[in-house]
Amino acid sequence: MKPVILIIDDDTSLRRVLEYNLQEAGYALATAPSGEEGLTLFDQVAPALVITDMKMPGMDGMQVLKAIKDRAPETLVIMITAFGTVDIAVEAMKAGAYDYITKPFNRDELRLTVAKALQFNGLTAENKRLKDVLDDRVDFRSMIGSSTAMEKVFQMVSKVADTEASVLITGESGTGKELVARSIHAGSGRKSAPFVAINCAAIPHDLLESELFGHVKGAFTGAIKDKTGKFQLADGGTLFLDEVGELPLELQPKLLRALQERVVIAVGGTKEQKLDVRVVAATNLDIEKAIADGGFREDLYYRLSVIPIHLPPLRQRPGDIPLLLRHFCIKHGSSNVVFDKQSLATLIAYAWPGNVRELENLVERLLIMRNGDTITCDDLPDKIRCGGASQGATTGPGGIIHLPDEGYSLEQLEKEVVVQALERNQWNQAAAARFLRIPRHTLIYRMEKYDILAPLKVAG
Repeated sequence: MKPVILIIDDDTSLRRVLEYNLQEAGYALATAPSGEEGLTLFDQVAPALVITDMKMPGMDGMQVLKAIKDRAPETLVIMITAFGTVDIAVEAMKAGAYDYITKPFNRDELRLTVAKALQFNGLTAENKRLKDVLDDRVDFRSMIGSSTAMEKVFQMVSKVADTEASVLITGESGTGKELVARSIHAGSGRKSAPFVAINCAAIPHDLLESELFGHVKGAFTGAIKDKTGKFQLADGGTLFLDEVGELPLELQPKLLRALQERVVIAVGGTKEQKLDVRVVAATNLDIEKAIADGGFREDLYYRLSVIPIHLPPLRQRPGDIPLLLRHFCIKHGSSNVVFDKQSLATLIAYAWPGNVRELENLVERLLIMRNGDTITCDDLPDKIRCGGASQGATTGPGGIIHLPDEGYSLEQLEKEVVVQALERNQWNQAAAARFLRIPRHTLIYRMEKYDILAPLKVAG
């Protein structure tokens, strides 16, 4: 069933022009000659989009806009204004209008504005539909997706949020594991208590115990006063242990005891502190392999993963990319920006080694560097236009490298492998070294040899 567009305009000839052009474009239409009749028709047909003139006798466009937003805030409204009164149209957008067009306008401008509005409305409605079928106690606003894989994640989060079970979230870097953890906390009975996060990979091993459990004055050199640990800060709430797979083996029994007994002892202290903390953990490592290799305790793994949730990589849910693009454009204050068909197809075809985080970083960069409101393939980085592979060597099924007939430089191939490993792991050298199955110092040597530098972050 086609979405209905309601046209409200007292100018009969302009109303007929609008009707003809939009019918020719394949839209279903309803028309009204006044604001009062338009609202009556609005209640009958529940249109997805309303196009209304600004200046009309009786009820004017601003009054129509307010009445529609009172009835159905999600309905998009496009205002028609005469040249020279654009400032009034801007005020209308501040009041909730989606966009405006100025008279006189051409057919292409009209159709493009309408298409953008309905595309935005469709993406928003689809995302809202998914969220509405789940438990409304869980805040999913930061989690975007309409794919089957993400719908399963939403359903799992909805079921486990308001329980006390420990949750282990797995998935590649950049898939949004912390967002899932925060949604679990927001949907739980602990949502008014603290959510405390700690990245186990970002803290030196000799300081991690103090960060988790705190320490007393004099516990070690530099401990000039008592320190409260993350467990104590999260008392009554949720503690998120990110990159828990990086936890040192010697510290794992202490974490296991804290989970089992719900007590902690500060470094250098003797007094047990009883705490009420729910633990949600996350990792991008293969924990079962780490257990087999002796790097992770099996009993701790089962204590953490009472409820396992796996986040799929972005390349396995390409249908979510249009939703995510729209979300990030809005998030970064550029809701008017659109991607043309070719650029959208290219982004969908790309493998996204950095997942959703990489996509957001790209969108932010494109919005800063853009020349207009339409993103084209010319705006995309070379590596994305080329599908993420450098010209020359390509990768076939099973990861087999196919070299061009004219030959290829071994050094260039090695450099490409190192760069891709770093990009896949968000330029984390330790993670990239593990991925390549080489010591970290070997990776650093290769980076120095090929003058590989981490990209500078653009200040927001």
